[in-house]
Amino acid sequence: MNNKKIVIIGAGVSGLVAAINLEKAGYKPIIYDQNDRVGGRVQTDYIDGYIFDKGFQILLPNYPAAQKYLDIRLLQLKSFAPGAFIFKNGEQGKLGNPAKDFDLLFSTLFSKLAHFSDKLKIIKLYRSLKYKSLEEIFSSKNQTTYEYLKSFGFSDKIIDNFFKPFYAGVFLEENLETSSRMFEFTFKLFAETKAGIPEKGIQAIPNQLANQLKHTRFHFNTKVTDVKDGVITLKDHSQIKADFIIIATEPSNLISNLKNQSQNWKSVDNLYFEVKNRVINLPMIGLIAEENTLVNNFHYSSLASAQKQVLSVSVVKDHNLSDKELSEKVQKELLDICNIRSHKLLKHYKIPKALPDLKHINYHIPHTETKLKDQIFLAGDVLSNGSLNAAMLNGESAAKAVLEQINGITLDVG
Repeated sequence: MNNKKIVIIGAGVSGLVAAINLEKAGYKPIIYDQNDRVGGRVQTDYIDGYIFDKGFQILLPNYPAAQKYLDIRLLQLKSFAPGAFIFKNGEQGKLGNPAKDFDLLFSTLFSKLAHFSDKLKIIKLYRSLKYKSLEEIFSSKNQTTYEYLKSFGFSDKIIDNFFKPFYAGVFLEENLETSSRMFEFTFKLFAETKAGIPEKGIQAIPNQLANQLKHTRFHFNTKVTDVKDGVITLKDHSQIKADFIIIATEPSNLISNLKNQSQNWKSVDNLYFEVKNRVINLPMIGLIAEENTLVNNFHYSSLASAQKQVLSVSVVKDHNLSDKELSEKVQKELLDICNIRSHKLLKHYKIPKALPDLKHINYHIPHTETKLKDQIFLAGDVLSNGSLNAAMLNGESAAKAVLEQINGITLDVG
């Protein structure tokens, strides 16, 4: 039974979880990836003692799939305080969840960034989602996040000052056009736990998954250009035959009849600066809530006690600036609005494919829907929603579907 050749295209989180499940069933999958390491879109560069995540990415440790496939304790998460430090019109203030951090109680209650009625509605929203299951969330009415917030009764003041800038950093779009299902999902999880970044960077997540694999062979720096009827074509025109193939990356680039169904993506610029001062001493995300600025969010990726302070900045808005122009404008906004004095630019990532731009959001894809053809199966977060949770669950679904195809019976690989 276990002599079937199973190839996975993509060594991202979804492909790694697929391999974990196949190994558990006694198979020895082979993974091809065009990058030089595991991770896909979840990667970190380690340069001259600095840790540079490729894009501001966080882990919500209460993701059900994270609890299943990761040892959260070993990641040593650097957790963020539940809320944000907001800069607008020369003023600044904190909005947070005092139920998770009592220190935020008075700053939130007396903040001028939102009406008192808005603060009560946040508590009401939290309570309404506390006992709502994830299945209920992803089967609820599908509308934009903006429509959802307005229908809930939130004022334009808190939408403009908090929800838009905060969720622009989560959804990578500034108009709250993302499905309300995704908003409820993330709001519920944010409210229940503290988001964090692994001490060694976001790369620690795929590294931990890869370390669970004992019988999987990896082929890095190997680009696949075409997949058809059990035959994989590489960039050098060589071909590989496989009994089953799991595509854990964007499939439209590999399957000829999907060429006209290419995935749309959201982009982001992520810049790292060495700065001379800290204006936020709490481990909290900074937001700029002004309409005509480029900077959306920032955080200090260095500890408060570090000799050199490093600031990670995200730019979500579209622009036509050169790298130099963008860096200079960002530094000016940081100084003028936040009084952050930048010393030098350390790293700049232009990430054109940061998050899939999905119109139809679901929690995960059932294993019965992962099969494209008898020998080809799909995985990846592009099938459901742009989250680590969806990536892991869809990798699991694809592996389960392959095993059922092999055995001809329903299996539970969980």
